[in-house]
Amino acid sequence: MNRKHYLLASDFDQTLSFNDSGLILSQLIGASDFAGKVGGLSRMHFIQQGGELAYLLLHDPEYRCVRREHLVEVGKQIRLKDNIRLLPQLLDNLEGYRFSLYVISAAPEEVIQSALEGIVPHEHIFGTRFQYDASSGEIQSIIRVPAGYGKVAVLEELKTELEVSDDRVVYVGDGSSDVHVMLHVNSCDGLTVAVSEAKYVTRIARRTVLGDDALCVLVPILEEIVGWDPQRIRALFGSHGFALHEWGKVRTDWLTIRGTEPRQSLSGPATA
Repeated sequence: MNRKHYLLASDFDQTLSFNDSGLILSQLIGASDFAGKVGGLSRMHFIQQGGELAYLLLHDPEYRCVRREHLVEVGKQIRLKDNIRLLPQLLDNLEGYRFSLYVISAAPEEVIQSALEGIVPHEHIFGTRFQYDASSGEIQSIIRVPAGYGKVAVLEELKTELEVSDDRVVYVGDGSSDVHVMLHVNSCDGLTVAVSEAKYVTRIARRTVLGDDALCVLVPILEEIVGWDPQRIRALFGSHGFALHEWGKVRTDWLTIRGTEPRQSLSGPATA
């Protein structure tokens, strides 16, 4: 049977995992104030958002000690979301549909490959790629950083390679580094799914789903693409030994209200 082919692309840090690769790496090598350094780079808008770790690895003296083996060890320490191994299997068993799962992330490629070993093939992972010095093992240069528009470029390459049309792309992300690619996917009638409450992505993503289980992303896919109703979705989860608890559909409005006139006293004019 001819199956409808979809490209499912996902970010990694805090999307398929609970951790930030840069924070774990900093703790591993004893580097200080990772969050402060990333915040400073973000405020300067000096590099693509999401590419801060790559910049630190290449230019910050505290990170010059990092070698490939450190990145592999970080991947082993990453805490993945629950049931992530089951996600590709359930997607592959959807009758009439075929989903090719790829990871596009600014996290170092070695970190992602190590963390997702046996779950996602290495050739389906597009992370930050470094050139290493042959003698010292030191990071010598950056070959690619899939951050900001860089994620769009990788996505376009994959669409061409897989011969997938614009409207058969699903992108899953969690933060501001996913804004460019989500806007791009939306403009092509694809499906974008946010897995965090970060307002910059929830405003853009067509769907937002929150949960500690990787299988949560199945819900918007089954509803928006496959066209299943909640009863059928619950039955699928139940057939694999899972029950959907506290499935609440809530619309979130982000509001800031400021007065346009000087505030008037509510007590009335003072009397003598």
